[in-house]
Amino acid sequence: MRPLRILTWQAQGNYLHALSQLPHQFYLMTDRDSPDHGWPSRSNIRALPASKANAGQFDCILFHRREHYLEEQHRYLTAAQRRLPRIYVEHAAPCGHAGSRRHPVDDPDVLLVHVTARNALMWDNGQQTIRVIDQGMVPSPDREYDGERPCGVVLGNTLWSQSGRRSGNDIYRRLCQRIPLDIVPTRCRAAAGQDYPALRLPAIATHYRFLFHPGHGHTLDRGVIAGMMSGMPVIGLASGAMTSLIQNGISGYVDTDIDKLAAHMQELLDNPPYAFALGRGAQRRARECFGMPRFLADWNAALQSVTDLRAVPCTD
Repeated sequence: MRPLRILTWQAQGNYLHALSQLPHQFYLMTDRDSPDHGWPSRSNIRALPASKANAGQFDCILFHRREHYLEEQHRYLTAAQRRLPRIYVEHAAPCGHAGSRRHPVDDPDVLLVHVTARNALMWDNGQQTIRVIDQGMVPSPDREYDGERPCGVVLGNTLWSQSGRRSGNDIYRRLCQRIPLDIVPTRCRAAAGQDYPALRLPAIATHYRFLFHPGHGHTLDRGVIAGMMSGMPVIGLASGAMTSLIQNGISGYVDTDIDKLAAHMQELLDNPPYAFALGRGAQRRARECFGMPRFLADWNAALQSVTDLRAVPCTD
């Protein structure tokens, strides 16, 4: 498969970084002259001002958000470009009851990719052609768990930036009264005043005894994957993707009983060797589920399925 020219937009920072491991050239649509994705630039990611996109030649268009698909492709791209092979990556599960939300993509010529099988099941995909490509994570060799700090850690700012119970704010508040739990931000403040996701697990997080994920969401948090990759044991709610990812007594614990979660946390605080053993199990599980070879192979197969591998002129 020859290298493709892929037009895309900003996605979740770690996800775009994982995609950039593919042997293809990514043109990142932006309103700036340089990409603002929060990590050192890669040679195969080039910023493309939106005003110049209609002059580009591409082999495929990759959408990540509603506004990309519903608005910006019509605003910035030519009719010929909009007839190119297209893929929409759905990163989230629908809000509301299972199957009650119709996906906004309603075009048989667009491949709809879900990042978990559960998300694909929860959405009403209509007659859309769909694929499931489980997430991939580039390991950080300098982020190794030691668990020296007798305290749990919650990753991210979402506890405070999101309203409602979905973020797990209520669960955190209940448990932090019984178990020492710190919050470590996973977002950085860019010079322009915008937040962007940090590329890697914060180094300080690996010193905590365990990672606690209190969220109710169906989509798997990439911070959990990063923590597992580093060898951190994980404790969380038995909800959404966590139920199939975390194996109780092997890689951590999930439950819907707050008292049981607190008991498991205390056990890891009292028994560092056991926490370390669970962390090794979490690392094995993460490498098995989210290793880059599988992720890259799945994405190359998806791209090959929608492209004819010929250069396509993008002029009306």
